[in-house]
Amino acid sequence: MKKLILSAFMLAGLAFSAQAQDISKNALGLRLGDNDGFGGEISYQRGLGDNNRLELDLGWRNSNDVDAFKLTGLYQWVWNIDGGFNWYAGVGGGVGSWSYDRRIGGERFEDSGAFVFVAGDLGIEYNFKEAPIQLSLDIRPELYFNSDDFREDNFGPDLALGIRYRW
Repeated sequence: MKKLILSAFMLAGLAFSAQAQDISKNALGLRLGDNDGFGGEISYQRGLGDNNRLELDLGWRNSNDVDAFKLTGLYQWVWNIDGGFNWYAGVGGGVGSWSYDRRIGGERFEDSGAFVFVAGDLGIEYNFKEAPIQLSLDIRPELYFNSDDFREDNFGPDLALGIRYRW
């Protein structure tokens, strides 16, 4: 019985070690999507191990009426599907700030504030073998905590396409 249990653990360990990734140590690029009006983000990934990494994203918005920034940090786990295809999941959060200034007729409306949020992350990516490029598609549900009327609700799904240079 001991040999059977030991063999089962060894087989499980071999199966998990065969799934180890070759995650890039660094990747820098853009994450383009909805992001609650923020649009594009500068995205940086830092490999922490064989199958986990840290992702930092900085989004900003500068329009006629609204100026804002948002900084996101996520811890991600990565699993290989086949070849260069991986899927990943993560958790994290972030902070941000916004200001609103608009004139309607002769009247001026302005407000500003800050917010914090928690986020999850689920996506798929492809790492090209011929070039150090990574393409990704992910969804990031975000739950906001703030003391003002920045959002009518406190939930925001963020769907985005990413392109990064890996080294």
